[in-house]
Amino acid sequence: MPSILALDQGTTGCHALVLHQDGRVLGSAYRPLTQFFPQPGWVEQDAEEMFRLTVEAGREAIQAAGEMPIGIGVTNQRETIAIWDRRTLAPVARAIVWQDRRTAARCAQLKRDGVEALLRQRTGLVADPYFSATKIEWMLQVAGHESRAMRGELRAGTIDSWLLAKLTGGRVHVTDHTNASRTLLYDLEARDWCDELLECFGVPGQLLPEIVASSGVIGESDPVHFGAPISIAGIAGDQQASLFGLGCVRAGEAKNTYGTGAFLLVHQGDTVPVPDKGVLATAACGPSGEPAYALEGSILVAGAAIQWLRDQLGIIATAEETEALARSVPDAGGVHFVPAFAGLGTPHWSPDVRGTITGLTRGTTRAHIARAALEAMGFGVAELYAALHGTSALKVDGGASANDWLMQFQADVLGVPVRRPDVIETTALGAAGLAGIALGLWRDAGEFVASRQFTTFIPAMEAGKRERLMTGWRRAVAAALASVEQSEA
Repeated sequence: MPSILALDQGTTGCHALVLHQDGRVLGSAYRPLTQFFPQPGWVEQDAEEMFRLTVEAGREAIQAAGEMPIGIGVTNQRETIAIWDRRTLAPVARAIVWQDRRTAARCAQLKRDGVEALLRQRTGLVADPYFSATKIEWMLQVAGHESRAMRGELRAGTIDSWLLAKLTGGRVHVTDHTNASRTLLYDLEARDWCDELLECFGVPGQLLPEIVASSGVIGESDPVHFGAPISIAGIAGDQQASLFGLGCVRAGEAKNTYGTGAFLLVHQGDTVPVPDKGVLATAACGPSGEPAYALEGSILVAGAAIQWLRDQLGIIATAEETEALARSVPDAGGVHFVPAFAGLGTPHWSPDVRGTITGLTRGTTRAHIARAALEAMGFGVAELYAALHGTSALKVDGGASANDWLMQFQADVLGVPVRRPDVIETTALGAAGLAGIALGLWRDAGEFVASRQFTTFIPAMEAGKRERLMTGWRRAVAAALASVEQSEA
């Protein structure tokens, strides 16, 4: 029985796995990725390092599997942008990461000029530095690459496009609908680049990749990378790959991924949704990988807050330590941690807010702060779930979903069951599934997900306590928002 290589290029690392047709993971590997912070609010990565580490992880996963896969599925951090030389494939600068806030002033200008209404109508998104268009605009106009782009010497794309260009020696310049829908340049209704928005941001159409289906063969990797040419047959942005990998392919099915950020998506079928204020509409995949739609809510910092406790404050040695710390105290001792290190996402979309910790006393311990950091994820996801009008059980994945205490707390503050799969790296699984369907390994998402087993966490919290906790969280967020308003006064 054949297998698929999934390449998952994420914000903090590059993960690869080889998935057998029967659902077994035959081999996997991981490489941590460097982030650069050249100025406050700026976040960059080395595109060449991304590619090198992705290939290294893929080679190790293939070696561990002991067999050559027949296909490759690629998934990636989404709004991060790279620009490279069309001929040499050399990046012109570091990639600008989705967390980067350098274009906050430009986004504020777009709002003042009334452009956000057009962005909402065409793309389902908002004017925020999170998305790709202002990053591309900055690299062209501020960093000085506009003339080369106009002459057709450069190519730009989200990280899937960069990896695919490198894997194929520059023969392929493509992206899929899910990644294109995160750029502020993609028309959700037309399912194509929007000429009006390309003009608005000064982006030459020839700079951008061709948009292709998420499931379908787009070319072969050069043999130098993995020892043989392999068909590349699946592409999806990480959150849509996760949605697919969890089997959420029909209207109403919802998932949340706990990664560097947290991202909750509710599938909307094949109809373009009209999102409420602050909620995003985005492209997704149907049961066979065909274009579909979803509503999305985004928390820009989730697991990254735990990394901060470990790497900057030094109050924990490992992320896993937080579960025992959370269990060691009866509550967070009145502490609320709003980890708005990159601003607030859904439903506030305030890029200027910064992180706050409230309720500190002389009795506050590292256990209270660690618990507050975990609770912040649960509260934030509950806020997203309400904003997206979720009604059914929530499927979960990502690193922090391995924390049983957090998953029970999540079910409690949501008031609905939380379901966790046996393999929590479903972003990579989703990419493998999309590739495998294109190559005939599985008929559709239902057959692909059939081998997964789920653990269910049942809500056990009394409704009154749930509301009191959520009220405390909303007050903490309001305090963080008010601090920005006061500083601007």
